Parts: sequence; structure tokens; C-alpha cells
Amino acid sequence: MEVIELLYNQEFSPISNLVNPKTFVVVEIVYYIINEVQMLKFVYAIASPFATCFTFLFLRFVVIDLVFVSASSAVLFILVYQCLKNGSDGLFEHSQLVGGTWEWAYPTLCFSCGYFAYDQLDMLLYRLYSGLIPSILMHHLILLICFTLALYRNVTVNYLILTLICELHSIFLHVRKVRRMAGVRDAKSKIVKLEWVLNWVAFIVARCGSHILITIKLIRDAPKFEKGVQLPLALFGMAGMNLLNAGLGIDLFKAFKREINTLKGSYNHGE
Repeated sequence: MEVIELLYNQEFSPISNLVNPKTFVVVEIVYYIINEVQMLKFVYAIASPFATCFTFLFLRFVVIDLVFVSASSAVLFILVYQCLKNGSDGLFEHSQLVGGTWEWAYPTLCFSCGYFAYDQLDMLLYRLYSGLIPSILMHHLILLICFTLALYRNVTVNYLILTLICELHSIFLHVRKVRRMAGVRDAKSKIVKLEWVLNWVAFIVARCGSHILITIKLIRDAPKFEKGVQLPLALFGMAGMNLLNAGLGIDLFKAFKREINTLKGSYNHGE
């Protein structure tokens, strides 16, 4: 455990220069899973006196999921830091996105990869999904394939960091989940209305907008890629993400309509 702590705490320096990237990917994922188990034990210790599954699940979502999406959204701080340090010129050049690695980008991607590995395992073990082909499992699978290969070969790390901008929207998805678990479901509430506005803005700008722009950038820079699996894998990953975004948009719209219909029904009942 001390060795893992030592490696993890070296993130203030370029990680790939300290340890073999292939080793660090494994170390980081293991470290994250160990931390998750310890965190779940802590959450269970708090929830057990109440002896309710609801309390445990509620704290689980608050402590783990919201912490992750907030940490993943640190990509904005990485971009701002790079602009302040080196300027914005050339920040999104092909050579930077494919061959370069911004400061903090490697450990951030490792952290995210560890979370997706843990969350995928958690959902599979406890069947926390629905449908024949669950979109959440497909989402995690695509990310795990792309992230692990990129970290293993230490290429396109910056490209994948940009894909994490979508996690800004995940914050509001988790807030909605926690809000409903807490019993706040009144569509007339200002909090619920504000949450829906922020949810849709984040979905359109942070999730769909960022992924569409990344896809366009990949297509425009296609001739600059070397021969190999980098471009096909990147295009496959972004095609999958855009399809999943479309499915998520449909699900969000259905959920929005249900809440609006509930609000209309309450008005008609009042009359």
C-alpha cells in the first residue's frame, strides 16, 4: 500500500517520466479500486446505524460518483493552466493532441480509467443496469478500451482528456439521481426547474458539443495520423460516444416529459 501511495503522490511531476507508463496504469487502477473499497466501508459504517439500504445507496452516490465527476471535470483546470503557462497558440494542434501530454493529464486519465473499471465491475456484480444492451455498460466499455490503450502506449492522452469535458454534464445527471432519491420530485419547485435548465445546457454544450467538435477535428486531421490503429480506434470511439449521446438525449427528453406531464396533471387535478 505504501508503494502505491508513493507512486500516486508523485503526480506533481510528469508521471510518465517517473515510472513505466504500462506499470503506472495498473498501479493507478488498483489504487483507485482499493480507495473505492475503503470509501464504501466508511460509507457503510455511517449508513449501518440507520439500517436502510436507501441511506447507503444515497451516501454511495454522493460520496463516490459526485467526487468522480467533479475530479474528472478538472480537465477545465488543466486547459486553463496550459493557456496561462504556454498560451493558447498550438494548444489544439495535432502534434499536441496526439504526441504531447499536458501537465496533470496523465494522472487524471489514469484516475478516470480506474473509476470506469471499478464502476463497470460494480454494475456487473450487482446488476445495476437494465435492458438487453445497457448503454451505461457500452459507454464504460468504449472508454476503457480507448483509455487503457492510450495510457499503455502513451499516445492521444490529450485527445482523451478533452473527451472528459462531457463529465461536466454527468454532475447534473448525478445531482438529479440524488435529488430523486432524496424525494425532491416536485416539478413546480424552482430547484427542479433550475436543475433541468442546467442539465440541458450541460448536455448540449459539454457532452454533445465537445464530442462533435472532437469528431470533426479527427476527420479534418485524418491525413496527419500515422498508419496504424490510432485513427480507426479514435473514430470508432467517437462514433460510439455520439450514438450513446443521442440515446441519452432521448432518455432525458422522456424523463423531462414525464415530469412536465406530472406537473400538468397536478394543475388539472387542482382545477
